Amino acid sequence: MKFASVALSAIAIALAAPAAAQGGALQPPAASSPTYPLTPQGVAEWVAAVEQDLFDYSVEAARVNWVNANFVTVDTDALTAAINAVGTEKSVKYALEAAKYAEVNGLDPVVERKLTILRTGIVLPAPTTPGAATELNQIATDLSSQYARGRGTLNGQPISGSDIEAEMGNLERTPTELAEMWQSWHTSVGVPMKDDYARMVAIANEGAKELGFADTGSMWRSNYDMPPEEFAATADAIWDDLKPLYLALHTYVRTKLNEKHGDAVQPATGPIRANLLGNMWAQEWGNIYPLVAPEGAGDLGYDLTELIAAEGMSEIDMVKAGENFFSSLGFEALPPTFWERSLFVKPADREVQCHASAWDIDNKDDIRIKMCIKKNGDDFKVIHHELGHNYYQRAYKDQTYLHLNGANDGFHEAIGDMVALSITPEYLVQIGLLDRAQVPSADKDIGLLLREAMDKVAFLPFGLLVDKWRWGVFDGSIPPAQYNQAWVDLKTEYQGIVPPGDRPANAFDPGAKYHIPGNTPYMRYFLARVLQFQFFQAACEEAGWQGPLHRCSFYGNKEVGTKLNAMLEMGASKPWPDALEAFTGTREMSGKAMAEYFAPLKAWLDEQNRGKQQGW
Repeated sequence: MKFASVALSAIAIALAAPAAAQGGALQPPAASSPTYPLTPQGVAEWVAAVEQDLFDYSVEAARVNWVNANFVTVDTDALTAAINAVGTEKSVKYALEAAKYAEVNGLDPVVERKLTILRTGIVLPAPTTPGAATELNQIATDLSSQYARGRGTLNGQPISGSDIEAEMGNLERTPTELAEMWQSWHTSVGVPMKDDYARMVAIANEGAKELGFADTGSMWRSNYDMPPEEFAATADAIWDDLKPLYLALHTYVRTKLNEKHGDAVQPATGPIRANLLGNMWAQEWGNIYPLVAPEGAGDLGYDLTELIAAEGMSEIDMVKAGENFFSSLGFEALPPTFWERSLFVKPADREVQCHASAWDIDNKDDIRIKMCIKKNGDDFKVIHHELGHNYYQRAYKDQTYLHLNGANDGFHEAIGDMVALSITPEYLVQIGLLDRAQVPSADKDIGLLLREAMDKVAFLPFGLLVDKWRWGVFDGSIPPAQYNQAWVDLKTEYQGIVPPGDRPANAFDPGAKYHIPGNTPYMRYFLARVLQFQFFQAACEEAGWQGPLHRCSFYGNKEVGTKLNAMLEMGASKPWPDALEAFTGTREMSGKAMAEYFAPLKAWLDEQNRGKQQGW
């Protein structure tokens, strides 16, 4: 939900399409609003008035949040907290009124859908208790800023968040150095947040109950065009389809890490230590691909980071390459303001939120990205991903306000991911980064698939457990005293990952992951990992691709662009199964396309793992 998202976190704006208002100072909504009759026409008029008010509010909120994300100071924190409190109060007020108006018989289906969006789309609902919205937003802003200012250590020296993330993927670092970075980051960033986070949860749950939900987690799960229990079951079913693939990958990688480091660092059985997988949260393992590359197939003949360096690409050049992909599908070029107003490089003179995000400031054409781009292959893909948000935002800009969003939040994430899947050797040849003579032969396919799986497949259980943890926190089954142990337990259960050492009694490791203090629902990323393969498969079929699916590139295919744009233009105006069907021909989210994509790898992994213990 746009207005709530804008009101509560900068990253949420990345997924919103709030547009802008021109005008004077914004005030909290009045205690009462104009009376609209409890008739279908009266409700329609109320919804129209709400949309106009939120449309008008959203731009100023977006601009204040943008400034705060790019100039993290005490003053911008205060301004952000204030403007977001207004949004929170609006969102709760309108959600409560929407619940009342939803009881009217004979509503237009479009109006009825908008009432549902109003009621279920709040990220953190504040109760109507005086001062609650201000307190909630102050805590949320403080948590986000604490993360932005976070530091770890490397060899005893302070290191910033963006730099420590990069160093976790540095294969030259020893297990001891990696453990130091992991421990110092999780402890220094997470520990100070715990009490504030618990208070924030308590306030948000009060607000969710006023809206008729059992708790905030139940409210989040209600935003997927199905009952919350059905959505949770759908997510579990998708995971069940893909769990065998993950287990096979985990077993293989564990074996390779054991061969590299020995039993004292990484045992041959049981869980994998979190500091050894090339990522601070062990959510994606691509950085350690050279350590696990299969003999004979591991040398792909190129490295994307090296290709970027050889071409002499600047950070702007990398963004231009992403734009070019969408242009090749027939989408209009990015506006001049995008290049003037985006943040591409980390400033040397101030604190910024470096976490990559895509922004729509005015719901017209003022779209931007915010990144501290590093000239490597990972950020080349991230750029394509973030631009996917921007092009989605622009595609649905003509929808009415409450439909200015993706069909569900997984859709928004999946569009850019689908494009990133097309960063294949064929695509790199097409854009001139790779000589055709360097394209890996068919006998390298296992290497190609393994490298992809190290990110896409490895992510799946993490993408699921982040919100499973929060659902437990919100419903009280995970009390504050158990926050960290429950997090460690879930990471062990789903990922087979454990910390590199004992954690302090006051640890709050979830806080060391941006999306927890940033209050960004995380199921969108899990769904995106699944949906991107459904989208990718549909795009390749439309393009008439004849080769293996994992080698497909639909770069330059205008027919794919036309069909894709037709889905994107729908925004949130229809239930997500309608949008999914429009592009893929099916109404079911499923792991089948992803499993098919990686089927050759799964068969190979099973051979490599023969006789080895799977699981932990």
